[in-house]
Amino acid sequence: MAAVSPPVQVLVVEDETPIRRLLATTLQAEGYGVLEAASAAEGETLAANRRVDLFLIDLGLPDREGCELIRELRQWTARPILVLSARSHEQQKFDALDAGADDYLTKPFGVAELHARLRVALRLGDVSIDLAAKSVQRAGVPMHLTATQWRLLEVPAQHAGRVVTARQLLREVWGPGHAEQGHYLRIYVRQLRQKLEAEPARPVYLRTDTGIGYRLLADTP
Repeated sequence: MAAVSPPVQVLVVEDETPIRRLLATTLQAEGYGVLEAASAAEGETLAANRRVDLFLIDLGLPDREGCELIRELRQWTARPILVLSARSHEQQKFDALDAGADDYLTKPFGVAELHARLRVALRLGDVSIDLAAKSVQRAGVPMHLTATQWRLLEVPAQHAGRVVTARQLLREVWGPGHAEQGHYLRIYVRQLRQKLEAEPARPVYLRTDTGIGYRLLADTP
């Protein structure tokens, strides 16, 4: 019998019970496993004793600041952290990202936006792609991509797990006049793999669907 992968486990650290329960319900409906914490201390205990693949953390926690919890988590985990907060000031967002958060979602937010942000917090092993910030990191170190390389990564990342045809990539990256110039695509895919893949000749993340196109595969944590 084939092994069944466990669901992605999300730890929600949120002191407002209605919001926490809403998050838990919507995440479970999408197939996530959910752990709930009403304080930083409770969240830290769960994180230390249970498998957590992704964190949703409110900044205004009753016992201490969410940014402090994020810094503590970042001392031992590289799992994605998405901040949920009613604080919308730009500096507060910067502070959360500087503490180690991967993304920032301002309350109130829609369920569809939340799930989109979770998909955007795409983790590829030690590679992290942030579509909102247009940035890529490997093992926590920012990677430099040219504008064309970024666009070539961005399009399949927006459709993670699904094949994107070569014609679609050529059209979206270089424009409709280049839809037949497949050599452009092969050259830049090779360059991108040199930066993303541990073994570019044996790609794990940016995979070729022979005769069709390419797909970006995310690891299941």
